[in-house]
Amino acid sequence: MICIPITAAQTDEALAMMERADALADLIELRVDRMKDVKLERLLAVRRTPVIVTNRRREEGGDFAGTEAERTDLLAEAARLGADYIDIEMGTAPVLKEDLRHICSLTGTKRIASWHDFLETPSTEILKGKLAEGIADVPAIVKMVTHAVDDADCLRLLQMIPYARGKGQAVIAFCMGNRGRFSRIMAPLIGSLISYAPLELEGASAPGQLTACRMRRIFRCLDDDSLVEDERSGNTGLPVGDSSKERMDKHA
Repeated sequence: MICIPITAAQTDEALAMMERADALADLIELRVDRMKDVKLERLLAVRRTPVIVTNRRREEGGDFAGTEAERTDLLAEAARLGADYIDIEMGTAPVLKEDLRHICSLTGTKRIASWHDFLETPSTEILKGKLAEGIADVPAIVKMVTHAVDDADCLRLLQMIPYARGKGQAVIAFCMGNRGRFSRIMAPLIGSLISYAPLELEGASAPGQLTACRMRRIFRCLDDDSLVEDERSGNTGLPVGDSSKERMDKHA
């Protein structure tokens, strides 16, 4: 599923972005830590696509400047207003996580237990420990995102996807940064539930994201049914007059 992050600074701008995103998104993420004087009731009342509400703390790349209690109060409000998901960092204080867990049990809002490392991708042992920490929160989904400096980092984190699924845990896992881009493409192919992709690169919520349009095109190319249909119709996905043979002839 493609999730388009809404990173607008004002509620009215966010509403306009949500309307544009509806045609491309399976999910929308409201990054309320980026918004000033956010009006959650307005934002959630008009949604036509399932919504994740995220209020990212600064320690994990967010912009929320208030206290932890104030930060989680906004997530609690989102759950009471019927948000489909709320994203809660694993590092949130246990008492605050327990309050959110209780509220979500009453409203039906699903929880995503998330962890982000903007500096590196740690060892497999540490990654497994972080996954176990997330599973202990009993969320609907565990989200693990790290920074990649090389391809080995991506492969190490991608291994967590089948490992988590083998434990019966739904998971989101991929790497950030330019070297992490291919993990964003590979992750959903091996079971990661959600890919984050902005409408435009200027609206990216993390380094290394591809736009939603580009991600849709890539996934269409990789879809077996679409590939068969394109081959039958003679649609190679290349510009007219630029078949692979013609491209080879140009370089002969």
